[in-house]
Amino acid sequence: MTRRLVRQVRLFFGPGLAGAVWFALSSSVVAAGMNFAGVPVVPGGTVRAEVPLSAVEKSYVSEGGNPVPPYTVAVLAVPRGFDPARSWHVLVVFSTSDFKIQNRDDLKNLYAPTALAEGWVVIAGDGLVPAPGKDSSGWRAGHTLAALDALQRSFPGAKNWPVACAGYSGGAKRAGLLTPLLAVAGYHICGLFLTGINEDTITEGYRKFKPGNAYLETPIFLSVGTEDKVATPPQQMMAKASMQRAGFGNIRLETFPN
Repeated sequence: MTRRLVRQVRLFFGPGLAGAVWFALSSSVVAAGMNFAGVPVVPGGTVRAEVPLSAVEKSYVSEGGNPVPPYTVAVLAVPRGFDPARSWHVLVVFSTSDFKIQNRDDLKNLYAPTALAEGWVVIAGDGLVPAPGKDSSGWRAGHTLAALDALQRSFPGAKNWPVACAGYSGGAKRAGLLTPLLAVAGYHICGLFLTGINEDTITEGYRKFKPGNAYLETPIFLSVGTEDKVATPPQQMMAKASMQRAGFGNIRLETFPN
């Protein structure tokens, strides 16, 4: 992510994006007794935990005939100075289905370095292996909800933390479709970061899950590569126009030369 784009995102989503960075307590003091689903958490680090799925989450992951796995693999990355007694912005990552990429792969490779530097918590939920059958939206939804449930069980204050969703290409489509579900589940959605999205799935998700009229004001940041041959700039601009026709009124589209 370029420095210019980081500045644009910071301005768009508000001062909380940068203001969450805090270095007042040492890692050793903060980390004492702090864990995510039983796994010790060190500020500035990434942890991986096995977390249970609820009955509802199991019903989601079984969509398309997938067998229900014994647990979700939840990956959590926290910034330096992380203290769960404070409020933090949370970035939920969705990956594309191409090449069997997992949500946690994009967390590590695409989002965590920038997000952690900006003071965000980053989280992803997956199966131990990619979906054995259809990599359905239900598969992604169930595992993501299980990871977020584990975050709330580990840090009770997290139920009030603002949540944004991010995705690239097919991951952007997943984020657009499933973020309204997270809103209905009670999460405080503060925005979406979508790049390479050539189809308006946000309107589909809004109509399917019915999160309410206030959801139409959710900040949506569309990042468009000017040389994208798969999700071409005209297609992404058409996706934006479709969102606007559905009533979404807080959309910003920026381009980058790639």
